Amino acid sequence: MPKPTDKTTLATTVYQKLRSDIIRSAFRPGEKLRIEGIAAMYDVGSNAVREALSRLSSERLVERHEQRGFSVPAIALGDWRVLVRTRCFLESSVLRESMKHRDDPWEEAIVVAFHRLSRFRSDSAEDRAAWEDAHRNFHRALLANCGSPWLIEFCDILADHAARYVSVSNAYRQVPRDGQAEHEALMKAVLHGTEDEACTLLVEHYTKTLRMIEDLFDRDQLSPADLSSADAPVSALISKSQS
Repeated sequence: MPKPTDKTTLATTVYQKLRSDIIRSAFRPGEKLRIEGIAAMYDVGSNAVREALSRLSSERLVERHEQRGFSVPAIALGDWRVLVRTRCFLESSVLRESMKHRDDPWEEAIVVAFHRLSRFRSDSAEDRAAWEDAHRNFHRALLANCGSPWLIEFCDILADHAARYVSVSNAYRQVPRDGQAEHEALMKAVLHGTEDEACTLLVEHYTKTLRMIEDLFDRDQLSPADLSSADAPVSALISKSQS
């Protein structure tokens, strides 16, 4: 566990670490989050862990159970569908605003973000963490010129929840996907196309991810891999709810 800097409290450092670990599925969907165990894992006190869990529960990345502590939210197909629809609706509007206020620094930032993304492969275990950071930064760059920090923050929240679903599904996905081609087409549409063309590609990009995860649910393919050191299969913790 890295020591906090002067600008961060211990609780904030624990919050950031735990948040990252939940999003990247270091903890399984549905797993009980025991304060003492996490404190020992991160080598911190229980108060810092308790505060971090409370903050994460307000972001819906942790579930608080009355008298029963905390757990990682289960994976639910209906929730995933609602999340993608909401993300498509919001990010399309934000992307339009960014394109309406286009300027050279914004366009250059998109090109640089895509270049950095293209250096890594999403299907490489060695590149995965770096690809995830570059991927998030690329999508942030597309929206960065909308003129509203509020909208960018809302989009970040949705992206965090989507990343948790994608992280789980990556362990089971077998069909290859040319993500670089999708991102390049999206970049070109944003820089040289119309707002409608860019938003259509953005929605198609997210919808393709939706369909892939729906297929994993429908074919019950979410059980072969073990995402943690625990014995129970992830499939036992997955809720196949309907939207």
